[in-house]
Amino acid sequence: MDNSYESLSDFVKHFYIPSYVLSPESEAQALPIAPPESPVLVFINSKSGGQLGGELLLTYRSLLNEKQVFDLGVETPDKVLRRIYLNLEKLKEDDLARHIRDKLKIIVAGGDGTAGWLLGVVCDLKLSHPPPVATVPLGTGNNLPFAFGWGKKNPGTDTASVELFLDQVLKAKEMKIDNWHIVMRMKTPKEGPCDPLAPLELPHSLHAFHRVSSTDELNMEGYHTFRGGFWNYFSLGMDAQVSYAFHSERKLHPEKFKNQLVNQSTYVKLGCTQGWFCASLFHPASRNIAQLAKVKIANKNGQWQDLDIPHSIRSIVCLNLPSFSGGLNPWGTPNPRKQRDRDLTPPFVDDGYIEVVGFRNAWHGLVLLAPNGHGTRLAQANRIRFEFRKGAADHTFMRMDGEPWKQPLPMDDETVMVELSHLGQVNMLATHDCRSRSMYDPSTPRHQDSAEEYDDNEDDSVTEGEEFRKFGAADTFKIPDEVDISHLS
Repeated sequence: MDNSYESLSDFVKHFYIPSYVLSPESEAQALPIAPPESPVLVFINSKSGGQLGGELLLTYRSLLNEKQVFDLGVETPDKVLRRIYLNLEKLKEDDLARHIRDKLKIIVAGGDGTAGWLLGVVCDLKLSHPPPVATVPLGTGNNLPFAFGWGKKNPGTDTASVELFLDQVLKAKEMKIDNWHIVMRMKTPKEGPCDPLAPLELPHSLHAFHRVSSTDELNMEGYHTFRGGFWNYFSLGMDAQVSYAFHSERKLHPEKFKNQLVNQSTYVKLGCTQGWFCASLFHPASRNIAQLAKVKIANKNGQWQDLDIPHSIRSIVCLNLPSFSGGLNPWGTPNPRKQRDRDLTPPFVDDGYIEVVGFRNAWHGLVLLAPNGHGTRLAQANRIRFEFRKGAADHTFMRMDGEPWKQPLPMDDETVMVELSHLGQVNMLATHDCRSRSMYDPSTPRHQDSAEEYDDNEDDSVTEGEEFRKFGAADTFKIPDEVDISHLS
């Protein structure tokens, strides 16, 4: 049963949407005396965070009009938003409905994949008044919420916790975030399949890979072409392999993945068993990025040029946000000399450029735990292309916003091509102390004044032996007690 407007607290009335705005079939009801200051639609993945998603769903429905709170396991966001915006169009002469349309915000609770799904829908629907989106961290990594100040730990699901989050939404600022398009193309093989395997977690996502139709402008006769999009990152290589092992294990044994801390511990264990901590010993050189693919970037003048990848690099991350692997910042803040000499900038989320960072192994990744640590900065670009050819390996691993897959590579002389390009932007909600930075925000200067904010490691290519000495026993990193240390030797 819907909460009656009269029974709501003054605070909750800021967010309440009456049923007639949400659905034309709704019965007459008491209308708000004053328009809501911050009307919200709430989308919750009830399967995220163990039982937390289901509990959060109940709490939001007990506070708000239950018709403005949606379970993504029951109804997809594209259907919900199409229905509501169609109704809003019919009510365009209604002052209250028009106010709600103009002030509308979205809350999405789930993992990064769920948040990316919602953002993709908002972008693809091309709404006349696209609402900004706030993200509730219910996943394992929670990079999107962390990047915009909503935290990375699973939230409380009680009434007080939900009201605290709503209060943050009320006070939040809007920021734009770049949207990245990905195209994968491969020649139709003479024999055997050469398709990307579908991401394991989001079969309904508009931005998960899907094959383009024969009428799509990207379609080429004689080729399989797939397209998708991402908001946070696209990665290739060893880190995606570990993620794929984790997702495969979770799919086989979901009962073992009910707790965020347990999930993170399992992730480290799999990193050990996959050889990610000692990649130079257990990871074949044929899987190094330079052996797998030729990489090209479009420079800031739009010209394509080859990108030199050090031969030791086993993983590349193309990063849109300053949050990766549960909140780390692989790009860091280049010091003034690097900004000048290499034409680098801090990682703005709305500048139309993606940061390309390389890693040699998990020990190299531990650099990020040190003050001002960063990966090997390779480039900033608004387009990047990977060309995979026959011979190096029969497959590699890729990951997009937390969704990994095992990618077959050519068996004949043809090329598999993956190209990332800037597509557009969408509105996010951010807390005022969030870590993401806008190039248009006057309070965030393009070149920071405090030298303490910069990395002080002048060499972007520290040798592997130095990394072991510097970070192998870092105080900030602890292998869980239950991990079999023999896997590291």
